[in-house]
This record gives sequence, C-alpha cells and structure tokens, in this order.
Amino acid sequence: MSDLKPLLPELIPQALQKAERYRLLNEPAESESICQDVLAVDPGNQQALICLLLSLTDQIALGRSGAAKKAREVLPSLAGEYERTYYLGVICERTGKARLRSAAHGSGFQAYEWLRQAMEHYDRAEGLSAADNDDAKLRWNSCVRMMEAHPELRPEPEAERVGIVSE
Repeated sequence: MSDLKPLLPELIPQALQKAERYRLLNEPAESESICQDVLAVDPGNQQALICLLLSLTDQIALGRSGAAKKAREVLPSLAGEYERTYYLGVICERTGKARLRSAAHGSGFQAYEWLRQAMEHYDRAEGLSAADNDDAKLRWNSCVRMMEAHPELRPEPEAERVGIVSE
C-alpha cells in the first residue's frame, strides 16, 4: 500500500471547498477523505471537523456501518458547547431518518426515539446559541414536521417495551 501524500497547509481553504462540494454531490466518503487530509495538517481545524462529522452523518443514510459512532467520536474535538450539542442533535436526527427509511419491523418506534433525542439536543443548543443563530430552531421544526407527516413515528407502546403482550 502507498503512503498518503500530505496536503500543503496553504491549500487547506481550497481543499475544504472541495470537501463541501463532494458532500453536495452526495459523495460523502470523498468528502470525509479530504477532511482527514486537512486534519492531518491542521488537527484543530473546526471547519474540517464539522465537515467530517457531516460527511459521516451523510453516510448513515447510505447504511455505512459505524458512521454514527465515528461521527460521535468527532464531537469532543468541536470547540464549543453549542457546536457539540447541536451536532449531536444532527447525528440523532439523521440516525432517526435512516431508521424511518429502513422500513424494518419497529423502525417507526426507533425513528421516533432518535428524533425525540435530536429535539432534546436542539432545544439545549437553542439555549446556548447566539441571538442571530436559529439553526437549532430550524432543525427542531424539521423534526416536528417529519413526525407530523409520518403517523408511524410514535412512541413504542409500553406493553411492547417490557415484553407484555396485550390482548
């Protein structure tokens, strides 16, 4: 196997633009790779960390095993409490959406729980955000609308949670 070639530090801005472009082209693995190259040169680069996290969450919907776990591993490197809380909400939301699309048995219950967790994180992030930042509010509203549009998104009945079969 060949060694990786290091990115020149002065080319980081262009590399990050390419990473974002690959995300928009639905090529999250390519975006992830570019972010890793940037982070190899500048480990604390917040833009690269956020792009990496989002690239990983894009892969949740594609069924990449371990993508959500890897995204969670990026969270401690984010600089602020708001960012850590907000992006944890994004991870939960995208996991919920992936569960909903799976249409597996119980996926509506699972998706509901993930979306509720996302909303809890967005609610906390809203309290931590700057006055001119409505991102958490917008994500919260998106979750609410998704729940309203999909009646199968609901809490699991208590009887099923504890293994009780109701008659």
